[in-house]
Amino acid sequence: MVSSVVAGTVSDVTAATRKKATASQLLAAAVGAVPGGASRPGQEQMATAIERAVKEREHLLVQAGTGTGKSLAYLTPSLLVDGPVVVSTATLALQNQLVEHDLPRLADAVEPVLGRRPTFAVLKGRHHYLCVAKLEHADEEAPTDTLFDDAPPRATQWLGEAGRLGKQILRVQEWAEKTKTGDRDELDPGVDETAWRQVSMPARDCPGVAKCPYGAECFAEASRVRAREADIVVTNHSLLAVDMLADRNIVPPHKLLIVDEAHELADRVSSAAQAELTPEGVERASKRARPLVSPAAAEALAEAADSLTVGLSDIPAGRLTTGLPPLIHQAVMLIESATRSALDAIGDIKNDDPDPVRKQQAKATLDELSKTSQRLLEDSDFDVAWVEKSDLGNGRRALVVAPLSVAGTLASSLYDERTVVATSATLTLGGRFDTVARSLGLPTAAPVPAARSAEAPPISGDGWSSLDVGSPFDYPRQGILYVASHLPRPAASGLPDAAGEELLKLVEALGGRTLGLFSSRKAATQAAELLRARTDLPVLLQGEENLPILVRKFREQKESCLFGVMSLWQGVDVPGDACQLVVIDRLPFPRPDEPLAAARAAAVDATGGSGFSAVSVPIAAIRLAQGVGRLIRSTGDKGVVAVLDSRLETARGYGPFLRKSLPPFWYTTRPEVAIGALQRLSKN
Repeated sequence: MVSSVVAGTVSDVTAATRKKATASQLLAAAVGAVPGGASRPGQEQMATAIERAVKEREHLLVQAGTGTGKSLAYLTPSLLVDGPVVVSTATLALQNQLVEHDLPRLADAVEPVLGRRPTFAVLKGRHHYLCVAKLEHADEEAPTDTLFDDAPPRATQWLGEAGRLGKQILRVQEWAEKTKTGDRDELDPGVDETAWRQVSMPARDCPGVAKCPYGAECFAEASRVRAREADIVVTNHSLLAVDMLADRNIVPPHKLLIVDEAHELADRVSSAAQAELTPEGVERASKRARPLVSPAAAEALAEAADSLTVGLSDIPAGRLTTGLPPLIHQAVMLIESATRSALDAIGDIKNDDPDPVRKQQAKATLDELSKTSQRLLEDSDFDVAWVEKSDLGNGRRALVVAPLSVAGTLASSLYDERTVVATSATLTLGGRFDTVARSLGLPTAAPVPAARSAEAPPISGDGWSSLDVGSPFDYPRQGILYVASHLPRPAASGLPDAAGEELLKLVEALGGRTLGLFSSRKAATQAAELLRARTDLPVLLQGEENLPILVRKFREQKESCLFGVMSLWQGVDVPGDACQLVVIDRLPFPRPDEPLAAARAAAVDATGGSGFSAVSVPIAAIRLAQGVGRLIRSTGDKGVVAVLDSRLETARGYGPFLRKSLPPFWYTTRPEVAIGALQRLSKN
């Protein structure tokens, strides 16, 4: 089981008992329990620094390069802290890795040292758990609050697409009789999003334990109880962001928070604080409210949805820099007025309400629309608004609003009453922590430099310290960073002919084994078409199959190439000789039509600074470091990173900054050096 994993039993252990062990002793026990496990200086330094940060109640930023073993480095000192310690990861996959693999092994290893078996649990958003209240009505006539409104009366009678959904819901019903956790990840085989929405409850729609007739059977509430009783609680950035925006009443109280992959936290908080209005969303609110309000109130919501459809029809996608256009402004005013009237008509939910779940769903949908409308009408300098239109042919149109910056939210909500340790392989940009520290809401009036010496303690800042423990990899001996400085500066979208020819030479020199990271789907497709036309190498293209299948084929087929876009820049881990060449077509600056990045750059420009330097360059630095990091994944890996964008060498302003943000590969701009190295690798 995943979501309920609690190793062993909870025992009564005093703080004095915990303090008999040290982080170094626990780490040594954990490393010693791994076959072939060896001590790593950076790992030891990180564990000791975290132990000290907790004792001194000082926040800590730790850059730990790939191969450091940072999971054990932060988990072992966490076991010395009284009460729950919360670990937040960037994705559910990383969350599951900790709970299914790292923590069980750690619990086994340290039990003799601690004199007890540590406990742990995973905490996910409410919508990841089966809702008994929703499940009870899942096979009845489709209510007005479902996301597929034309379902026939009984699941067993559904035909075609509806029949497929009905079968999935029946399988969930059978699983519900056996599951002890209700965690979606335990349902195997799984169900699609549409089916799961029928049997799960978003937090905003939940009436609460006291008002729900199935509150005593709630799986989501049970997961919170397990989290409160565990030594270590593993969650994810998205839920952590929601917790901060909800006054920290979701995650259990704790003294230590570990933020893994911390470079992604600010973006997750921005996403959590983002809101949107869509015609479909307003129509759904109208359907949910119809049984609870007068016909006139429901009709007002439907008319507001039509008005938003008209307002969005002729407005091009992009940022709204001069306020809401007249037709959209009128539509938003109608939505705000109609939702407020409907909310007044519904009133409060009482404990004896006969149908609190559906009433809460209607209220939650209306309340979100009302607040979003008010936020858009305020036209605050702290928010950015834009029109979003899908290019997938589904006709989706949305009016979106998001905060210009979340640094203030993080400063006020992340650090109070707990010690925060933020770690990642990419926390220093240009060799310094200050850029990422500012994005995380930390004071940087006196920026703290990175310490790289294994003997150097963390350098103190204003309430926080920084530490770079380096990496166990010998980057200058294991890899080459080749920048094709002779190529023309990239201009139009897609893959320029000269860059395509350079790519072809590099791939042929190695004979495949290439991960191609491209700035656009067009460029990736052109690269795949070029290699398929002029070589016999197997070329895997993102989008042609599911990504996990493509990665598996890339790992297993030694001569294959895998080409794709941004999700490959961070999500691929292929150690060994299956990936010995990473090609990056151009520097990953944000596109000019990315609304938030453009608005943040414009705000810096307006104060006399350089928006490009303050916003675009750091974004590119993090993305580039993540992409380059795909090459060396173990101590035995060797290979070449080839950047086909000459600006990394020729741009005197930001080129050196970007290069300092990368691992210290052996650097060259000579194509014959890179090709020679690849030819030698091809013989192994």
